[in-house]
Parts: sequence; C-alpha cells; structure tokens
Amino acid sequence: MTAPSDLTSRLGLGPDARAVILNADDFGMCHAANTAISALLADGRIDSATVMVPCSWSPEALAFAAARTDLDVGVHLVLTSEWTRYRWRPLTDGRSLVDADGFFPPQVVTVEQQADEDEVVAELAAQLQSALDAGVDVTHLDNHMGSVYGLETGRDFLQHVFALAARHRLPFRLPRIMDGTESDAALQSKLALAATVAAEHGIEIVDRLWTHPFELSGEGTDHEESYEQVRDGFIALLRAAPAGVTEIYLHPMTGGEELRAAVDYGSEKREYERRLLSDSAVLAAIEEEGLVRIGWRALRDLQRGTTR
Repeated sequence: MTAPSDLTSRLGLGPDARAVILNADDFGMCHAANTAISALLADGRIDSATVMVPCSWSPEALAFAAARTDLDVGVHLVLTSEWTRYRWRPLTDGRSLVDADGFFPPQVVTVEQQADEDEVVAELAAQLQSALDAGVDVTHLDNHMGSVYGLETGRDFLQHVFALAARHRLPFRLPRIMDGTESDAALQSKLALAATVAAEHGIEIVDRLWTHPFELSGEGTDHEESYEQVRDGFIALLRAAPAGVTEIYLHPMTGGEELRAAVDYGSEKREYERRLLSDSAVLAAIEEEGLVRIGWRALRDLQRGTTR
C-alpha cells in the first residue's frame, strides 16, 4: 500500500493520525437532499457538504450555507445530469456542454468526448462564482461523477480546475492514493502526476477518497440489502481507514415521494445514509477506532497559511 503524505503532520495531528472527512455530496440537488444535509451539518454528524449549483433546489442550500458560514460547505462542480426524469442545465450557454434536450449529458464519457475546454472553464467558474455571490464562505471544490478526472477516455480538465482552485485559494478533492490500484500502473501514474501539478499550484488534496456502493445490493429483489447490512458495511469502511486524511463521501437524503420521483435508483440507499450518520453504532465505531474528524476548512486554512 502506498504511504500517505505528510498532510496530517502539517495539520498538526501527527504522522500516524487517522483523519477522516465525512462529506455529503449533492447538496442542493433536491429538497430531500437539503433537509437531510442541512440537519446533518447543523448537528455535527458530517464534516462538510458540497452544493450542486446548477440544480433547481440549490438556492435553498446556498441560503443555508450563507447563513451558517461556520459550517464547511464547498461547490460540487457539475458537468453531468444523470437522472431520467429530473435534469439540470449549465449556468452558461456552452453548446458543447449539453445534449439534444439542452441538459448536461448523463454520461461522463460524453463530457470527455465533446466538451469544449473554454466552455468548461467558463461553466465551472460560473458555478463557483454563483456560490460566492450568494454569500457562501466556500471551503473547497469537488466534482460530480468525476467528470473532470479523465477516467473514461483519458481526457481530463484538471489543469483548469487547478487554475480555478488556485485563483480562489481553495483545496480540491483529488486522492493522492487510489487503494487497490497498485497493479494499475497507468492510473497510479496519472494520480501521481495530478498530485504533483496540484502541489505546484499550492492546492491541498487528500490522501484517499473512499465511498461505498451507490445502490443497494439486490435492489428491487427479495434479496435487497437491509439497512443493517449497509450500516455494517459502512462501519467496516470506517474501521479500515489508515493513517493519513481520507475523505469518505456519501449522498444522504430524506426518503419519500420527492426523492423516489427524482432518482432512477438508490432512493432507499440515500435514506439509509441519512440514518447511518446518526446511528449510535457508527458513532461508537468512530470513537473506538480513534478516528480524527476534520473538515475541509482545515485544509483551506493550511493552504492559505492561516490557523484557527
């Protein structure tokens, strides 16, 4: 396994610290996301969240974040719109960024194949600026569905994201290490190069980026995964966190008719994730393992040379 960086030491946590960031993606996607994520943030059950600015319910999320600048809220840079019944469009008029219906395309491969770089730059800048204009003290940037990483065709937009992050002095979600890819020399080499470029821009990144499956095993069948199985799998993930800084991202949402209408699959899983973040067994595992929970603001402060 590749060794972590010196990030925990530079954060003042010590070289052997096992730090985790529990991040909620898709804030602002829908009201179901907003009710779950805002409550989890306010209750300290998650460490940060990122807003999908182009989505219809982002004004509610942005208003919450602007009113609670003590909480860590970043921008979830969006170039895709993956659901069948609920779609969203760019903030700009980039023609290469949309499908025949005028929405972001559902697949990352389409973005990599057809997106014009100048239009990507303009769109991502507009999304961040919209959050800033709404009064959000943006703590970091990350990316919806990995559409800037170049994982499908090899064509990435990282240089433009790094330029945006550097200009606003923000850290960016990029894993220094992809566990399980030691045999994939090309991918690990790409990560290493990206980490080097991020460092050249003065951008802080995490050591690892983890999650768990987006949908329930056996969803829609008699063998559908139960809440207890999801919870136990998440606890196992937490217990496996090694030394370094690991972001674990989830998609907690409030279950119900709105969520079921918005997404094609996984609505029950998103409700499960809302529940497990307040589950006493999960909280106990974090304490038992001695995991140190931090937010993205800590990385931003480090990047900006400030302390709290």
